[in-house]
Amino acid sequence: MDSNLLAIGLPAALAIIMFGLGLSLTVADFARIGREPRPVAIALAAQLLILPALCFALVSMADVDPLLAVGMMLLAASPGGTTANLFSHLFRGDVALNITLTAVNSVIAVITLPVVVNLAVHYFDPEGADEIGLQFAKTVQVFAIVLIPVAIGMFVRRARPGFAHAADKPVRIASALVLALVIVGAMLAERENLGDYLADIGLIACLFCAISLAIGYVLPRAFGVNGPQSLSSAFEVGIHNSTLAIAVAVSVLDNETLAVPAAVYGVVMFPIALAAGFLLTRGNAQTSTAAH
Repeated sequence: MDSNLLAIGLPAALAIIMFGLGLSLTVADFARIGREPRPVAIALAAQLLILPALCFALVSMADVDPLLAVGMMLLAASPGGTTANLFSHLFRGDVALNITLTAVNSVIAVITLPVVVNLAVHYFDPEGADEIGLQFAKTVQVFAIVLIPVAIGMFVRRARPGFAHAADKPVRIASALVLALVIVGAMLAERENLGDYLADIGLIACLFCAISLAIGYVLPRAFGVNGPQSLSSAFEVGIHNSTLAIAVAVSVLDNETLAVPAAVYGVVMFPIALAAGFLLTRGNAQTSTAAH
């Protein structure tokens, strides 16, 4: 796939996904923070504080190439995506909590993502570091590609609820196809070095995904959050918006190598999340049976 085509198509692809997210949101979803603050606060703390620290530890211990390390930190700073909602629905989690978490974290990420990426660039100091940082103008681009399509989707839902309901399923299908194409495109753009990159980052991506899912479930349970909400938290914390990370790497930072960790993660997260879903729901069922 031509790199110019990838750079042009990515913002449009991400816009479809974020517009689809907006179609599923209402203002009431944000108000849930006040009604049920504990599960929201715990999941957001895991996403915003624990996961970047976890990712930093993994890439530092593995002595990953500096550019790939920054790409992993970009992924860690990306919010949960609509795929988390899908997994939550599949395994009977609290989908409304997923929607709230995705909405809130997508807004917060406009601030936290540039901070994490800039700190990572400063620490790992990859080649061409001066061109990779997210300065103010690039941060505005992140704001535009993340929040404007969401806001348009929310407006459409409010103004034309019938259309929003009818468009929901087609947009979800389109989002899944777009995600697949984005991952394939990012890998093809770096196909000459893909084998080396997979060797360098494949295990790290798997570990990051698996540990994130575990943290997302165990932490809420430790604070007394119920099973379905903890399951939703697991998917929200453990499944990142890899499309956003790839789009920021390629379209905003103009560096295709930075997109490799998110592309690899976008492939490995599906089987790992499925396995986690089966294990956690089985554990919930056994706990419920024992309680009765």
